Amino acid sequence: MVACRRPACHSRFIVTRRSADSRIKAVLGPTNTGKTHLAIERLCAHSSGAIGFPLRLLAREVYDKVRAIKGDRSVALITGEERIEPPDARWFLCTAEAMPAGRPDRSAKGLLAKSDLAFVALDEAQLSADPERGHIFTDRLLNARGREETMLLGSATLAPMVKALIPEAEIIERPRFSVLRHSGSAKLSRLPPRSAIVAFSAEQVYAVAEMLRRFRGGAAVVMGALSPETRNRQVELFQSGEVDYIVATDAIGMGLNLDVTHVAFAGLSKFDGSRQRRLTPAEMAQIAGRAGRHHQDGTFGTLSGGGRNGRGAPLEFTDEEVHAIEEHRFAPLTKLFWRESDPRFDTVDTLIADLEAKPDHPQLAPAPEAIDLKVLKRLAEEHGIAETLTNPAVVRRFWDACSLPDFRQQGAETHARFVQRLWQELKDGYLGADYAAAKISELDNLAGDIDTLQGRIAAIRSWAYIAQRPDWVLAKEEMSARARAVESRLSDALHQRLTERFVNRRTAVLMKTMGKDAGLLKVELNEDGAVLVEGEAIGHLDGFRFVVDAQAGHADRKLLLAAAEKHLPQLLAQRAQTMVASELGELSLEGGKVLRAGQAVAVLQPGRDISRPRLELAKELTALGPAQADRLAEALNHWLEGQLAPLAPLRTLEEATRDPEAGSELRALLLHVVAGAGMIAREKAGLAHLPKERRHLLRKLGVTIGALDVFAPALLKPAPRRLLHAIGVDSRPVQENMAAVIAGTRHLPSGYRHAGQQAIRLDMAEKLFRAAHEARGAASGKRFFIDPALPTSMGLTEDSYARLMRDAGFRPVRHRELPEGAFGPPAPLMWDWRAPRTDHRGELREDERRTGRNEGRGRGQHRGDRPGAKDSGHRKEGRGGSSGSGGKRPDPRPAPSRPAEGNAFAVLADLLR
Repeated sequence: MVACRRPACHSRFIVTRRSADSRIKAVLGPTNTGKTHLAIERLCAHSSGAIGFPLRLLAREVYDKVRAIKGDRSVALITGEERIEPPDARWFLCTAEAMPAGRPDRSAKGLLAKSDLAFVALDEAQLSADPERGHIFTDRLLNARGREETMLLGSATLAPMVKALIPEAEIIERPRFSVLRHSGSAKLSRLPPRSAIVAFSAEQVYAVAEMLRRFRGGAAVVMGALSPETRNRQVELFQSGEVDYIVATDAIGMGLNLDVTHVAFAGLSKFDGSRQRRLTPAEMAQIAGRAGRHHQDGTFGTLSGGGRNGRGAPLEFTDEEVHAIEEHRFAPLTKLFWRESDPRFDTVDTLIADLEAKPDHPQLAPAPEAIDLKVLKRLAEEHGIAETLTNPAVVRRFWDACSLPDFRQQGAETHARFVQRLWQELKDGYLGADYAAAKISELDNLAGDIDTLQGRIAAIRSWAYIAQRPDWVLAKEEMSARARAVESRLSDALHQRLTERFVNRRTAVLMKTMGKDAGLLKVELNEDGAVLVEGEAIGHLDGFRFVVDAQAGHADRKLLLAAAEKHLPQLLAQRAQTMVASELGELSLEGGKVLRAGQAVAVLQPGRDISRPRLELAKELTALGPAQADRLAEALNHWLEGQLAPLAPLRTLEEATRDPEAGSELRALLLHVVAGAGMIAREKAGLAHLPKERRHLLRKLGVTIGALDVFAPALLKPAPRRLLHAIGVDSRPVQENMAAVIAGTRHLPSGYRHAGQQAIRLDMAEKLFRAAHEARGAASGKRFFIDPALPTSMGLTEDSYARLMRDAGFRPVRHRELPEGAFGPPAPLMWDWRAPRTDHRGELREDERRTGRNEGRGRGQHRGDRPGAKDSGHRKEGRGGSSGSGGKRPDPRPAPSRPAEGNAFAVLADLLR
């Protein structure tokens, strides 16, 4: 089948297949289907072959893989600006433009082929619909054929075009190995590790990478303008795990294999050379498909906080786009761009006419005017150039010059001026070696910032392209080697600049470890005072003051100070311990004093908080000079601060008592808990005055509202109890290991309550009460059964357990004796419950006062709280006594509730009464 175009002066044909002997396979499917891997396997299985890629970065990646299999002498890499072609090469990895594929001559009778290859493949063949480069891929799709096998790799959207243009091709569809799911929008700070952020301009890439450097330790940067060396070294930063993020342009979508689990779009539109437009769903899927590798699932989404793009559209996928990407369903291609790939060079006008000719085939559309054609038309009008184009050979040479890629990306006008200067040297023959060497040497300058180095790399790519042309430069091999060497040095410098600007290993280490327990981090304090976290210096101690590393940038200081704040107490305690040990020896806390060998070194005085006592040097040390005394006091204070670390939960409560947003009721209750060194009986806590909707704040502060006690479980551990006793805050005895159940004594250790002849720790008692209430709630009647296994496992005797439960309102109901002559197991012990707390009524009345109704009626209400019960607390009171004696109507207002005894509000009520 053929497609043809017939200019008035010439008749020509476009052959869409080469021979019936070549098996043509179109392997189509979404990303992560193993298409490229399959092509590599088939290439290596043949005696010779070539694969054309859309990017030289991808060509270089596959070149390295094939070279490892076939050896350096048998594999070639051919791109526009790089050519590694051993004499005996049989396998070629190329860009699509540089593929050594044959094409039919003008009369369609023979082949003009660089080599006769057994296998030919074209990767990302759907780019035939790309306005800028589509005509090149279309030509390769129609004409590039292997002697034994031809393989076209691309998206499933290409299937209709393959059927129409190459009907003999076998279409093979491959499913994606893993699942791709939309995860919505996320802030940059919330992106999961191993994420790729895709931006569509260099400015946006730099902005995102800079933010990641500040808050996540940095990111690798990959852009199409990077040299292969720079790109590979940046990717290695990400693959090795030194950084957890990579920021890239949409070039990442063209087959670059990375261990990415999530792709975040920093934008959904791009400039396509003529206008700013929204990405198509197929383009979105090409990029999003980088998430997940082989059988590992991936996710995609957008960056939130970016606002709206230039056209006002929100930075979010539509439901239709999400469905298309997840299900890999896209609109099929209806046109491929085409341009004459073998034009005539009789005259410039003939050349332009051929390049602008339109195809007759309905599936082919004329390609938009590319930059090479723009330059040709622009320079053909220049005085002094048209006169030189006197024969077809010169016209062909001039067209080759105009086809020089615009590596600088500066537009047609600027690129035309560069080509014009180049043509002034080329029109008379070869470029002189001295001229080429001078131009290359001008670019061999490693100074400058990222943008400057990128500009030089783009310029050296132009000269690398020029130097490898066989008919342009004398001493071609030497000039090519020089250009590659300069590009390599510039690439190393660019990699260094990118790493310095966008990767902060110190920050990366800190960010990875900030969420860990401080005790798990490797924090070191050198003898010279340097502070190291995971081997990275973050600053040093000047005495007991932390000083941030002088080499840290302004943006890093906040993070370093945050890291120092987290680790500083242990560092200062370590330094104080060393200083004190060298001057005073081992210290201990006992009876509100700091002792050394049984002698008081300092005395602890009450401070603003009970967890922060004030330290005063003992009288024996007043003979020290002021400087020495201050130095010793500072060291002792830092030592004491390290010793008081177990009281952190108590400090949290103390800080909450000063928080105005907590409310007066909550602060008053917390004052009682703090005064009780972390615990207080429920009836003395003033719980009735705390609204029920605010009681969850106590749980957030680590305070438990128990059936009989209000306490902080974290302060029932041995370390804080011993410490509170040692600093003189709690004079009660201390139970060394804070066992769950101990023998009862007249003066109980702190943290315990009586249980008959035994004593039980408060949190263990509350555990028993909650288990009993759960059994009560599950029972269908008034009486219920409580499993005795839990108290028995704690060590409580039956009598002690019964006495403890009675304090909480649980009463055993003794079963009846079996009638005489009856036999069988004894009936299980049953229980019932009545509210025992003296503050129970106060809580009910407080609720009634707020809501205007009695909310205490229910299943658990005892007799004294039922309406009509003979309870003085609920009797109606009038000005004349009882309602029946004076004949007066009772006062409808409820009687004021009296605060519980021992409550701060009770004292206030007595003063105002």
